Amino acid sequence: MDTPLSTIAVVGLGTMGTGIAEVLARAGREVIGIDISEAAARQAVASLEASTARAVQRERITEQERRDILARFRTFTDLQAAADAELVIEVVPETYEIKQQVFRELDAVVSPTAILATGTNALSVTRLAAESQHPERVLGMHFFNPAPAMKLVEVVSSVLTAPSAVETVTRLARELGKEPVAVGDRPGFVADGLLFGYLNQAAAMYEANYASREDIDAAMKLGCGLPMGPLALLDLIGIDTARTVLEAMYSASHDRLHAPAPVLGQLSEAGLTGRKTGRGFYTYDAPGGQSVVPDARTPLASAGAVAGREVSSVGVAGSGTMASGIAEVFAKAGYSVVLAARSQEKADTAKARIAKSLDRSVSKGRLTAEAREETLARVTPAGSLDAFAEVDLAVEAVAEDLDIKQQLFATLDKVCKPGAVLATTTSSLPVVAIAKVTSRPQDVIGMHFFNPAPAMKLVEVVRTVLTADDVHATVREVCVKVRKHPVDCGDRAGFIVNALLFPYLNNAIKMVEEHYATLDDIDAAMKLGGGYPMGPFELLDVVGLDVSLAIEKVLHSEFRDPGLAPAPLLEHLVAAGCLGRKTGRGFREYARR
Repeated sequence: MDTPLSTIAVVGLGTMGTGIAEVLARAGREVIGIDISEAAARQAVASLEASTARAVQRERITEQERRDILARFRTFTDLQAAADAELVIEVVPETYEIKQQVFRELDAVVSPTAILATGTNALSVTRLAAESQHPERVLGMHFFNPAPAMKLVEVVSSVLTAPSAVETVTRLARELGKEPVAVGDRPGFVADGLLFGYLNQAAAMYEANYASREDIDAAMKLGCGLPMGPLALLDLIGIDTARTVLEAMYSASHDRLHAPAPVLGQLSEAGLTGRKTGRGFYTYDAPGGQSVVPDARTPLASAGAVAGREVSSVGVAGSGTMASGIAEVFAKAGYSVVLAARSQEKADTAKARIAKSLDRSVSKGRLTAEAREETLARVTPAGSLDAFAEVDLAVEAVAEDLDIKQQLFATLDKVCKPGAVLATTTSSLPVVAIAKVTSRPQDVIGMHFFNPAPAMKLVEVVRTVLTADDVHATVREVCVKVRKHPVDCGDRAGFIVNALLFPYLNNAIKMVEEHYATLDDIDAAMKLGGGYPMGPFELLDVVGLDVSLAIEKVLHSEFRDPGLAPAPLLEHLVAAGCLGRKTGRGFREYARR
């Protein structure tokens, strides 16, 4: 099967098929586009004409190159047109019946040496190959949408696939300017296998009314640097498509994390499948539209009618990176800040860390020298929490240990004036368990900043069943004043970001444990196929494997879902002291500084 693949047929000219055809034609291949719908074929040609015209206008290709590309793309409505193709890529609807019918007909049409590739992201390549007359030539070639822009191609082998077919298609992917990742045959493969579990959990979180769709999406974009929130992404992918992928994953894994959230079925049955129909989790300006328009679930501008309490001074408890970062955020916004630690020396060191951070901002031109001095002057270091006597808002950023936080809040209860808001920055502990040690649990709330606090825009605002309305309003108002984006969530393990992020990271570790894919392939797949700023193993090593394990344990303990049990490999690495970048070794090894 060592063939140059100069003539390639694409069966199915929907959005994905048209995109793949464009990639191939631009790369100099003769492309045979096949679709039973003449309208779809005409639309594919029109799409290629429009995209190449834009490329000429932007001076990325010449007019002659455009004419050559268009000449290489021919469309037909009969599979007989694929007779001379050396490779056929099918991207027809995601059902076994339709795909198997296509493969049966192709067996009678193409040369015995031609390679047949399925673009499925949910169905078994092995099952499709098994019914082919030449199963050794059948494999998966999973492009990502939009195909011209996305770099990842998952090359999927079944146990029947000939290595030469894999090598030929892998070489083609590289010639197309793509990054091929070799994977085995399981539902979702690498990228979708990790992505769709995360999307499913986000849908379930929304369905449970734990957080609004806007807050869930904002939390994952701002907290993780993702290009889109999960619910907006489900609308883009197609809720019916997501449900199909999840059904396939669940039938193989029986993992409850893959059991489609009921809301996905309800929306699919109602025909509300996302952007393509004009309505899904959000409502759009038209079928196929991109602009979200207000609907009955859009938050009203007058929703925050309760007035907050006056806050002019803030106390920050702690001496670590998070505490100094939070103190810097408040001081920059004009608040008087008391930065209290267990000793005056630790408090002075924390203030010195703020000074260095401000110096970096000055050197980069983000802050004037005068503003630096004014900001630093607003921070008063103290060696005792007694200095919080007159603050309006006290924020703790000490160790993530329930006993330590409870002791601190018991002290704040005695020290802080009546009416002061008491906030914890916990990322995983129950806020109500911290609140109950005080005589004023109504004044206690979660205010979860993300590290580094000066740079990260997100704050998860966590109210307990006892938190007063005006306390909640106060913290939201303060977040806006310090230029952060507040999202509301209830008091349960992981809140929004960690509850969605860490099961995804845990599932990535399980893929490695099962020898399904390598660290490098998984990281590449999620960056190139999912638009993630970091691969899961890069992120785990940055966060710290001990921190990650602690959060996983909290999630497993609260939700009692077997699928949330920490991967044994993570536990073994932590037990061995391999905690990530901070120790020089985690999933990867790092040079010692």
